[in-house]
Amino acid sequence: MSAFALSLLLVATPWREFAPGLEYVALPYGDPTQVADPRLHVVRFDPQRMSLKPVVAALEDGQKRTAAQWAEREGLAVAINLGMFELDHSSNVGHLRIGEQQLQPRWHAGHRSTLVWCPKRPVQIVDLDPPGERPDFARCEWVIQNLRVLKGEGTNVWPKRNQRWSEAAIGQDRAGRIHLIFTRAPRTMHEFAEFLRKELDLVRAMHVEGGPEASLSIHTPELHLDLAGSYETGFNENDHNDRQWPIPNVLGVQRTEVVTRP
Repeated sequence: MSAFALSLLLVATPWREFAPGLEYVALPYGDPTQVADPRLHVVRFDPQRMSLKPVVAALEDGQKRTAAQWAEREGLAVAINLGMFELDHSSNVGHLRIGEQQLQPRWHAGHRSTLVWCPKRPVQIVDLDPPGERPDFARCEWVIQNLRVLKGEGTNVWPKRNQRWSEAAIGQDRAGRIHLIFTRAPRTMHEFAEFLRKELDLVRAMHVEGGPEASLSIHTPELHLDLAGSYETGFNENDHNDRQWPIPNVLGVQRTEVVTRP
């Protein structure tokens, strides 16, 4: 599909408000002959109207759960991977602090994107440039460091490579809206970043997981989706995975109704 044809299709595919303040769209993205779900799923919201909640197993009962299970347990309208995790199946690869809890005190030298929530400011993605330099996040309620996809005003930081995978990501557009992004369709990170930059007008974005562990769940009265990735170069080179994998940490948007946790 040409870029012009895709642009016309996007115009004809309006965002759908499936909950107050939350919008959703599914865009054509992958090859329908190669993948069960060739769409790019996007949830977006104004962070001044909706709040994000990091949920970490280490602060709960230590048990991994699928995104769908986390959404149900924590009363989340949307749940996506918080970030890649270490071999202990718990610790975030990049720096992670929630309140006073230093869940991953180390800052990863190669990860140059942070998602932060600070008092009197909406959630935002902040670049870590130059390498090793960190803004003062001491007063922020939580800080999540991940691998960068887009920086600054929408610069694609990924060179052209052959590796590809299903993808979960978080982005921010020029209006400051947060985007929770998932696609099962495997493409290179360079191609993925170009799509975000050109078609969603994102200016910053971070990678939060790839392959079969990439997940997105949407649980609202109007829309119920539990999405799982599959393909990852060098690990799971097929489209056979049919369920979400348990993950230790998610980032969620809370539902408005009161939820009683078991």
